[in-house]
Parts: sequence; structure tokens; C-alpha cells
Amino acid sequence: AWVSSLSMGMVFFCSPIVSIFTDLFGCRKVAVIGAAVGFIGLLSSSFVSTIEPLYFTYGILFACGCSFAYQPSLVILGHYFKKRLGLVNGIVTAGSSLFTVSLPFLLRVLIDSVGLYNTLRVLCILMFILFLAGFTYKPLVSGANDEEEGKKGKFGFPPGKKICNFSVFKVLSYRIWAFGIPAALFGYFVPYVHLMKHVKDRFGDSVPEEVLLLCLGITSGVGRLIFGRVADYVPGAKKVYLQVASFFFIGLMSMMIPLCHVFGGLIAVCLFMGLFDGCFICIMAPIAFELVGAQDVSQAIGFLLGLMSVPMTVGPPIAGLLHDHLGTYDVAFYLAGVPPLIGGAILCFIPWVHERQKLKERAKPVDGETTEKMLENESSLVLDATEKPVKEMESG
Repeated sequence: AWVSSLSMGMVFFCSPIVSIFTDLFGCRKVAVIGAAVGFIGLLSSSFVSTIEPLYFTYGILFACGCSFAYQPSLVILGHYFKKRLGLVNGIVTAGSSLFTVSLPFLLRVLIDSVGLYNTLRVLCILMFILFLAGFTYKPLVSGANDEEEGKKGKFGFPPGKKICNFSVFKVLSYRIWAFGIPAALFGYFVPYVHLMKHVKDRFGDSVPEEVLLLCLGITSGVGRLIFGRVADYVPGAKKVYLQVASFFFIGLMSMMIPLCHVFGGLIAVCLFMGLFDGCFICIMAPIAFELVGAQDVSQAIGFLLGLMSVPMTVGPPIAGLLHDHLGTYDVAFYLAGVPPLIGGAILCFIPWVHERQKLKERAKPVDGETTEKMLENESSLVLDATEKPVKEMESG
């Protein structure tokens, strides 16, 4: 369990570093090298005989490779798609839902037939496909570093301000978004981690709890496709309202879990929860493009994923401690529904703040234009005043 937890944590902890490398070296190089590192980590994990080396080979090496391969796949979409960016993100992220549904069954068959180590070697095929796919990433949008070619340091790198682009936090709407989402995620993943144990405590072994994971995976994929398409019709930063709705329903569904005393009720809750989970995930990149623009989107997503790693790691263990002290998950699920509601309320301010920022930016060039026009009018008046006596003398 600690190996898998370390692996998930490293994927998100590495995200700010990945965003810096993406800006420096481009999406293609980072994705290809990340897939290669992940391949090496997964393959080396299949040859270890004790659990201690797995902390490095699987928990760190494989996870870092996945992180370096994952983030460029979100950034590169903004180089090719603008009008249908939401739909494209929905299609791309729906792939993870497809494998969430199908891969557990495949893994069970592989482990039973060929064993754990050979199963890891079979999974290396997927990492090799990811390695080949990385070569197709050809960025079309020139980054800010391209414009600063003449301002590079000793070793050919741009200045530190360009490497760590903390200027994205100067954008107030992004700042609210980057801290509002982690605030909502303190309870977001509690149902995903503890739902199976709650089902066993309440219903015993008489119900197939795997059905709940199946429902979550299927409706999450459907939600990514539907809401990704819907996001294309929502203008500008108002896409955030879709995330607000997703947090509201997920928080409400978390509070509904202890109230379900029939297994069919839990299935209904999981169907809705998966649907709005897909909504939250698929529009993350389109919102980042709207708030900071294409040039800064890589580090904007990286900083956000890095901040998300903290509540994702802390929230479920707190719920586990509550269960240990109280003997039930009911209070944990009730409390898990509160942070998404608070985070959604914080995000509601983003469209209003973003519109105010855009109005201020529009006002600046307008003022400059009016000043230039006033100067042009004054110069034309001066010319007219000097030309009139000359014409009068010539006519005289």
C-alpha cells in the first residue's frame, strides 16, 4: 500500500518540475524521456525479489516517468485545438476511464496465469506505446522562451524568472483557482479510497463491491465526453461554473453514502459521482488556457497539480483515523462532503474577477490610443496654423 501511495504522490509532486522542463525543452522531448524512464522503472520492478527496492523502482522511478509523460499530453492539445478544446480534452481523458474499467479484469487474469513479475513485463508494452506516441508531439505555439533567445545565461538557459514562471500567480483569477481546487480536494478522494471498506462493513461479502468501481469508471468516461463538449459552448472563464457544479454534486453524493442502506442506492450515488468526476477532470486544461493563456499554461497546470498532491495525500488518511476512533465511516463521509462545497463556493468568484481583469487590460490600450489621437490632433492644428499664413502670403 505504501508503494502505491508513494507512486501516486510522486506523480503529482513532480508536476511543477515537469512544467519547467516542458517550457525549456518542449512537449515532445519531455514526453518521450518520461515514457522511457517509466518503462525502465516498470521493467526493473519486475526483477526485484523484495519490497524495499520497489519503493525506488515503482514508487519513484516509474511514477516520475509517468508524471513527465502525462502533463505534456494535456499541454500539447492547446497547440492544435482552440474551438473544440473541451471536447478534445474529454476524449483524451476518457481513455483513463476506459482502462479504469477494463484493466483490473485484465490484471486479475494475467496475475493468475503468469504471475506478478510477468504481468509487470506485459504492462511495459503500454509504456513502450506511450514512448512511441511521444514522438508525435509537435508544438505549434512558440513559448515565451523562444522570444527571449537573446537573453540566455551561461549554459544556454533562460533567466531564472523564465524557468520558474511564478508570474502566473500574479493573475488573481488563477490564484483563486489554484488554491480553491486543493481546498475542495481534501474530501474529494475519500469515497474513492474508503468506499469498498465501507461496503464490506455495512453489507459484508454478500454484495459485489467491484460493481461500484465499474459504475464510477463508466460514468466518469461518459461525463468527460459530455461535459468536454458542453465546455466548448461555455464562453471564457465561465467554464469554471461547470467545476463548481461538479464539486457541489460530489460533495452532496459523499454525504449521501452513509444514508444508503440499500446497495442499489450506493450504485446510484456512484453513477452520479462518476459523472461529475469526469466533468471536473476534463475541463481542467481548458480553464487553465482561459486564465493564463497558451504560453503559460504548462507551468499553470504544473503548479496546480503540485498543490493538489497535498490534499490528495492528507484527506484519505484523516478519514481512516476517524474510522479507527469511531468504528464507522459515516462521520468521515459527512465531513468529506464539506470541502468540495467550500471549494466550489470559492471558485464562483473566478469569472467575475477574470472579467474585471480583462476590462482593465482593455482600458490600458484604449487610453494609449486616445492619447495618441489627441497628440495627432494637436499636431494637425499646429500644422494648419502654420500653413494658413504661408498660403495667405503666397496668394498675396
